[in-house]
Amino acid sequence: MKKNNIILIGFMGVGKGTVARAMVKEVGLKSHFRMGEKEEAGMVGINSHFQYVIDTDDLIESMENRAIKKIFADDGEAYFRNLEKKTALWLESSVDNTIISTGGGFYRQENLKNIGTVIYLKSSFDGILKRIKKAPNAKNKLKKRPLLQNKKEAMKLYDTRVKEYERVADIIVDVENRDLKLIVKEILGQIK
Repeated sequence: MKKNNIILIGFMGVGKGTVARAMVKEVGLKSHFRMGEKEEAGMVGINSHFQYVIDTDDLIESMENRAIKKIFADDGEAYFRNLEKKTALWLESSVDNTIISTGGGFYRQENLKNIGTVIYLKSSFDGILKRIKKAPNAKNKLKKRPLLQNKKEAMKLYDTRVKEYERVADIIVDVENRDLKLIVKEILGQIK
């Protein structure tokens, strides 16, 4: 049975964590202003239930007590993908009413659709690189992503994943060069 979560998928650096935090902030504000008489009348919608944000990479780093980059360096990608699988199983059994931002390869989890509604944040490869380079801590953001170290390989990976992201998504939202508030508004409008 599908749980009442929102799962944000997309290529690394597309802004899944940023969008997730903005969504929960927006939902929190709306549910705060809807309290009282309107709530009693049943006017608080599905969106007010999403009050938490979880990032799958953060969960994995906590579980392992080390950074993703270190996990890749010490134990390799296959080991990391097994940690993602373990995380996906936990999300399915234990998490509800949550916005979940995921690592770039998390979309491959077999139980993804059981965890919640899958939203693909779409952008071109160049758009993602521009977004990362604009960030105040751009060097750290690039360093944190082991698969982005080789631009040519990263681009190949991007080309492969785009079709797969579209295939597994329930909803596709173009985020390239768009204001964060408009992206959040579009997502919240589509999940009502």
